[in-house]
Amino acid sequence: MAEERTHFDLIIIGSGPAGFTAAVYGARGGVSTALFGGVAPGGQLLQTTEIENFPGFPEPVIGADLMERMLKQAARLGAAIFREDIKDADFSQRPFRLTAGSGKVYTATSLIVATGARARWLGLPSEQKFIGRGVSGCATCDGFFFRGKEVCVIGGGDTAAEDALFLTKFASKVYLVHRRDQLRATFRLQEKLRANPKVEIIFDHVPEEITGEAKADGIVIKNVKTGEKRRLETPGVFVAIGHSPATEIFRGKLNLDDAGYVAVNETLGTSVCGVFAAGDVMDTRYKQAIVAAGSGCKAAMEALLYIEGLKQ
Repeated sequence: MAEERTHFDLIIIGSGPAGFTAAVYGARGGVSTALFGGVAPGGQLLQTTEIENFPGFPEPVIGADLMERMLKQAARLGAAIFREDIKDADFSQRPFRLTAGSGKVYTATSLIVATGARARWLGLPSEQKFIGRGVSGCATCDGFFFRGKEVCVIGGGDTAAEDALFLTKFASKVYLVHRRDQLRATFRLQEKLRANPKVEIIFDHVPEEITGEAKADGIVIKNVKTGEKRRLETPGVFVAIGHSPATEIFRGKLNLDDAGYVAVNETLGTSVCGVFAAGDVMDTRYKQAIVAAGSGCKAAMEALLYIEGLKQ
């Protein structure tokens, strides 16, 4: 039995649209390519029930199905898919040394970080029950499904304000629930919120419980000053309290911004030559599958140029 390969020209850490697209381009570019995607490759889209805004699908596609198709495409083209995580990365020597969850060490000439970013959740047990069934961390992704219905946005910053305004295009009413007595969003966004008749801002309240059976049908919120509780009959609950990039193993090894995102240049290169980043791990703004896929393509093309340059 042949020994399992441990060195690759290109290793991609993380799955999802960015990672899988990078794997497709790496494999088609003629270099040995491996992707480490964890036990369940696919990233945040595994929690998305229907995707209507990914090009090429006239009918909605289930997030997990889309990720499975990308995985199979990358594998068919020759990328090695490992269903485990990378627990440690050493950029102090070349080739780069990566330690997997199994303890096995892999090496790479070039590396693409595509570990993504996780939406920050409220931490309510009922919230986890209804993620993808009424609870969402992406208004742009899921707002369309609540056309003509009342929805609730949790948060008080720019993201929450922008989500609330975006949702007014579909929802009959949008409640914006914030734990403080004033929003943190910019003045201009606050002006837009107050000028929109569909938006009701509820200050000094925090979520207590999301209700429902098969799907969410409302949310119970509590006044932080009086303790009084109130139920909003909103089948859509959008959590907009920020994202946390999955960059823990890269702290002190790659330059990160103040929020923990990987800092990149115009070619998606990081502070370490030969290491690139793609997708939500470096995207502080868009958080869309198609944008992540595009950046995965760009990062892989740059990695191929880097690898080719070493051979000359």
